[in-house]
Amino acid sequence: MKLFRILAWSATAFTLLVIVAGAWVRLTDAGLGCPDWPGCYGMPTWPEAPEHVDQANAEWGHLRPVDSGKAFREMLHRYLAGLLGFLVLALAVVAWRNHQRNHQSGCGDVEPSVSIPRVLPGLILLLVIFQAALGMWTVTLLLKPAIVTAHLIGGMTTFALLFWLSLSVTPRRSIPSLPARAQHWPVVVALIVVAIQIILGGWVSTNYAALACSDFPRCGGQWWPQTDFTEGFRLWRGVGVDYEGGLLDQPARIAVHLAHRVWALVVVATFAWLTIRLWRAEDLTKTVPIVILLLATQVALGIYNVVGSLPLINAVAHNGVAALLLGLMISLLDKTRLRPAEQH
Repeated sequence: MKLFRILAWSATAFTLLVIVAGAWVRLTDAGLGCPDWPGCYGMPTWPEAPEHVDQANAEWGHLRPVDSGKAFREMLHRYLAGLLGFLVLALAVVAWRNHQRNHQSGCGDVEPSVSIPRVLPGLILLLVIFQAALGMWTVTLLLKPAIVTAHLIGGMTTFALLFWLSLSVTPRRSIPSLPARAQHWPVVVALIVVAIQIILGGWVSTNYAALACSDFPRCGGQWWPQTDFTEGFRLWRGVGVDYEGGLLDQPARIAVHLAHRVWALVVVATFAWLTIRLWRAEDLTKTVPIVILLLATQVALGIYNVVGSLPLINAVAHNGVAALLLGLMISLLDKTRLRPAEQH
């Protein structure tokens, strides 16, 4: 159990690192830093020495000339994702071996209210494998927004499931009170609202719409400029279209940007309602300042992305705090429920 717990928490933290690294790659326009997959210009690392750059340009330059900095960032992200894959594989193997041992002996290495899940580690492993496929399609389909957004959703889902798994195998000091358990469904609602906002944020990023509005709270000096939601939320375009830099016209990009802004108001309203609910449960009141701080930080980062013309560190932090908000909702989901062993 101790080994599994260490692996679970390590994988959770490592997933957060991979998410932030992925945002760094995307925001520095390095998503196509390597025109092939899983190698980079036919190499297991990336072209850096002058002779390697010349060779790569001779063979691959018709697709994309070598930019060693972008290639390095892309490959670093792939290496980190690969290490995460090995961690998740180890989790699945430990869970399977524990199940086999329990099945043979009739008992298991368990602690009060804690046991190693049988199914979830395997599902997470399958998700990580699918994530690898999405990473490949991100390159081969030339940053198609639907694929890149799905890749982001997959990363966030992996983080959420690993965090849930880690919490599930970690003993807690006390069982949630009845007032705390009464907040479970409000937390579920807030989790769904946050998830939708993350998806919208991913769609903004993959369609290069973050700076479609250059001011705040207005957009181009208007409260509601010309928009094209039909084109902005068209999910699929023809294969072979290079989407680096984006293809949407300005009204479509504004529509995508404004959808993210408007839903941010829904997020703020939902969290205001949630904090009032959390305050009613004595064993949850300590989480209220954390909820307020994370939400305020995320809103401030989002506003500065616009007025500051998308500074890199700020934009990467906006992705990281989004993951932390998601993690906070997962934590509250666990704090407001009875675990299976506690229901007896």
